[in-house]
Amino acid sequence: MPFSLCFRSSLAAIVLLLPHGATFAEDGDWSQWRGPNRDGYAAKQSLLKAWPEEGPNLVWSFDAAGLGYSSVAVVGDDLFTMGKRDQNNLLLCMDAKTGKEKWASLLGPAASSDSYLTGWGDGPRCTPTVHGDLVFALCDLGSFGCFRRSDGEKVWSVHLVNDLGGSVPKWGYSESALIDGDRVMITPGGSSYMVGLDINTGKKTWTTEFSEGANYVSIIKHTFEGVPVYLSACRQGLVGIHCETGELLFKNDATKNDIAVIGTPIVSENVVYHSAAYGSGNSATKVMMVDGKLEASKMYHNPKESMANHHGGNILKDGAIFGFSKDLRGVWMAQDLETGKVLWSKKIGRATSGSIACADGLLYCYDDQDGICYLVMPDRSGWKELGKVKLPETTSTERNKGAIWAHPVIAKQMLLIRDQEKIFAFDIASK
Repeated sequence: MPFSLCFRSSLAAIVLLLPHGATFAEDGDWSQWRGPNRDGYAAKQSLLKAWPEEGPNLVWSFDAAGLGYSSVAVVGDDLFTMGKRDQNNLLLCMDAKTGKEKWASLLGPAASSDSYLTGWGDGPRCTPTVHGDLVFALCDLGSFGCFRRSDGEKVWSVHLVNDLGGSVPKWGYSESALIDGDRVMITPGGSSYMVGLDINTGKKTWTTEFSEGANYVSIIKHTFEGVPVYLSACRQGLVGIHCETGELLFKNDATKNDIAVIGTPIVSENVVYHSAAYGSGNSATKVMMVDGKLEASKMYHNPKESMANHHGGNILKDGAIFGFSKDLRGVWMAQDLETGKVLWSKKIGRATSGSIACADGLLYCYDDQDGICYLVMPDRSGWKELGKVKLPETTSTERNKGAIWAHPVIAKQMLLIRDQEKIFAFDIASK
């Protein structure tokens, strides 16, 4: 077989083996919300296994990202994020190596004090999604756009409220879009709870039969017994929707609440784990084929004194769930996935919430009060700290009721952490 045909066949095989919703992650890219596969794991990189007492070295810092809680996406030498400057919500592109701004493109107007409950901070919350030469971003009021990666030119835009019949959630739209083939998935809420838009034109090509208001969850995709399913969560709890028909296939109301459902579900084969705060706790759902139809059964539900993850996400590692729980006065926690049993909990500093990621076998735990990111061994027996780094400085903006809520990102052998307008890049490459 000619080399070119052999290469194309091998590449096609690799693509078929990629998880649903995954994007190519080469050389340490972090192309979307929660990493290449939306599970909180970074792409393969060779990283430090412990940090010096003073923490890893600062590579660069940037203090003009604008306000908001958006995290970053990194592809090649480009870093993308969002921020509010003056009265505009912008999509930003920066040089990932130097932290220098390349371009800034207008997505939509900034919120006013009566747009939603802005006492916790306004500005964009979305992590941009990068797909080839296209970048997709959503602002808190519902402007959703597709931009050219090379120069920031807007390709198309739609409005989740004005064009798609949605309604702004009480703390603003926060979702990060999912690419699935030739469509981009987003959740306006309302009669079209979830929609698919053509990635090249923005035209609506798909919608659900399920009706519900949007919350703050970003969609993931998984195949159960050959059936492709979009997984999300809302006030009704965890929902599974058929990717082709838009039919609601199953739901688990254990993590429902009327205040805020935020966390991205986690999937391990035929088990879906989900956690939320406000009395919801955590639950695992087993999805099986029964008489030709998918059926979901609740494995367990722990409503209190267990994992109650607010909005920092969870990591599944070696059969254990790791993350920050609002229960027990706010603690880092490990929980057995199969049984739901709490393995350990640990109070660290003043944190009332925390976000988490995993890279090269270790956890990166970033707290919301002290601005410290901890390097931690994912151990079922207890908290095993391997180093920490504190933000060199925090935002100069009044937080009101808000805190440090942008998630950590590990890309290009750097740890990237943000607090409002400030972004810091630390060298964590293995020496």
